Amino acid sequence: MASAPLLVERADHIETWTLNLPDTRNPISDPAIVDALCGQVAVVNADHDVRAVVLTGAGSAFSAGGNVKDMADRAGMFGGSPYQLRDGYRHGIQRIPRALYHCEVPVVAAVNGPAVGAGCDLAVMCDLRVASTSAWFAESFVQLGIIPGDGGAWLLTKAIGPARAAEMALTGDRVQAEQAAEWGLVNQVVDPDDLMDSARGLAARVAKNPPHSVRMAKRLLRESQHQSLESLLELSAAMQALAHHTEDHHEALAAFGDKRAGRYEGR
Repeated sequence: MASAPLLVERADHIETWTLNLPDTRNPISDPAIVDALCGQVAVVNADHDVRAVVLTGAGSAFSAGGNVKDMADRAGMFGGSPYQLRDGYRHGIQRIPRALYHCEVPVVAAVNGPAVGAGCDLAVMCDLRVASTSAWFAESFVQLGIIPGDGGAWLLTKAIGPARAAEMALTGDRVQAEQAAEWGLVNQVVDPDDLMDSARGLAARVAKNPPHSVRMAKRLLRESQHQSLESLLELSAAMQALAHHTEDHHEALAAFGDKRAGRYEGR
């Protein structure tokens, strides 16, 4: 029986998702991995026991992005007429940025190795990133004569600004982990042996907070990317009214007064 393309574990309100195609360096263009990632986002959105996610790759790579062999063979989503290719992207790999953009809980990328092409974009789709010293990032589409087909031009510009995004997208050159940290592409760089503990530790710092307020705060951060200040203030007022009426808000106030950690139930 074939191994699952995405391994899922849960502990202490945190799910760990592991891309599990190490022999091909965890490409994300195959329908099975697209379905698995999008399906797990739907599971998490509906399950308020989950408060954060850590996403990593099995083996030596985080993700090689698209399956280059399939590109060369014009197979799978890379085959057919221009119209079929367009639909292959729209109904295939482009489902991943849409799903992760709408994932209600924060996602921490634990970048264990190379994050290349769509694999680089996958890391940027996450809210927070912890990189191993052995990791590197490359928006390398132009080096294969193609363009970022999964939203990379939008994602990178939001993450590191237009000048750095242009440098990565137009050269395709590698950015080592330390340089990525200097550019604001990653939050932390750690030794390989410390990667998962550090990523889970960052996720735990999120998961310890009242879960409804975390989910709403993430939504406001997303909305801030395209709404006016006036619109965002209106949405913030509505969400704040909901937050004030949660049991977790009252528990947070009590914990603050008692100088103790809060015990939050997601109510």
